Amino acid sequence: MSKFNFKIKKEDSNSKARLGLIKTRHGSFSTPIFIPVATLATIRALDQQDIKKLKAEAILANTYHLHLRPGEKLIESLGGLHKFMSWDKPIITDSGGFQAFSLGFGMEHEIGKIAYFPKNIKHHKKGEKWAYVDDSGVTFRNPYHGEKIKLTPRKSMEIQASLGADIIFSFDECTSPLSNKEYTKEALIRTHKWAKICLEYRNRNQALFGIVQGGKYKDLRIKSTKFISSLPFDGFGIGGSLGKSKKDMHNILEWTIPLLPKEKPRHLLGIGAVEDLFNAIERGIDMFDCVAPTRWARRGHLYISPSEGGGKKNKFRIDIGKSAYKKDDRPIDRNCNCYVCRNYSRAYLRHLFISKELSYFRLASFHNLNFILRLIDKIRIAIKENSLKRLKKEWLSTDK
Repeated sequence: MSKFNFKIKKEDSNSKARLGLIKTRHGSFSTPIFIPVATLATIRALDQQDIKKLKAEAILANTYHLHLRPGEKLIESLGGLHKFMSWDKPIITDSGGFQAFSLGFGMEHEIGKIAYFPKNIKHHKKGEKWAYVDDSGVTFRNPYHGEKIKLTPRKSMEIQASLGADIIFSFDECTSPLSNKEYTKEALIRTHKWAKICLEYRNRNQALFGIVQGGKYKDLRIKSTKFISSLPFDGFGIGGSLGKSKKDMHNILEWTIPLLPKEKPRHLLGIGAVEDLFNAIERGIDMFDCVAPTRWARRGHLYISPSEGGGKKNKFRIDIGKSAYKKDDRPIDRNCNCYVCRNYSRAYLRHLFISKELSYFRLASFHNLNFILRLIDKIRIAIKENSLKRLKKEWLSTDK
């Protein structure tokens, strides 16, 4: 049986935020937590020693992509994902359900989970899809050699069992913000059916989280929350389309969280912007994963705190490629304690970025992840001291 356990240690007196501790077969981690994404068993541009220096307590790997290469059976034969990637702390795997959206309607509509992202998928024709959903599962076109592969709820459980993650997710259909209510309802029926199959075929040494779907529709979200929470999952993810705005996302959290069992953890899938961390944690979210810190780093966007001019308008980021930083001898953020900010200037990092030096990607990714992980540390302390409201005001009240 799974050694999974969740304990609430402290609740904020002014919100629904809480401090918790999750125990797994490969150790424990505190909540709220931001979980870096290691899609292909690695966090891009960083190695496991970097991740340990960053004091990351868990990572999340991608079931779909690891199934494609190198394959879960190879990983299993080499001792499982922990041994394969030399990581001895908790690992979480998603189910592959998000790729039903990102390679399906996400490509066709050129849209993300909340907002539009034109040109967010490279090397495809507009209106093209690489994933097709039916009641039994999702058929994908393998991007490496073109053959069709199919993921089903049972197959997702088998892949995740072979990978050997500590926490896994049930297979679901992640819908598009442009999906109408009729289609979202059809997808919800599939997701609920697949949830039962996942429970039947799960590896009981792994903790299994169910996923609440329903798009932006209140009645469907409530229906899904009640159904999924009635099943014997170890925790819950809130996934799928989160509407067309941050307000829609907040509404979805306010509809669903009060209906989820208090004694089980809640994971907001694929979300990790600074303002989202504050707004979701105060509504009761315990866990986050997102590729944003390292993805933005690779594109030249580096996180800065309010004292350095960071705010909602600039999304707490500077664009290091701009000429304004050519002679800037300051660190990225003078309040940051990371190795990069202690040793390198904005001017040097701009030089590396403009020159396309490989070292830039490591340094930038290290800083951005450190920034988010240390912000979570501050949030935990604020919950402990009942000062989350004040900390949020310090970070989000700026007009910059």
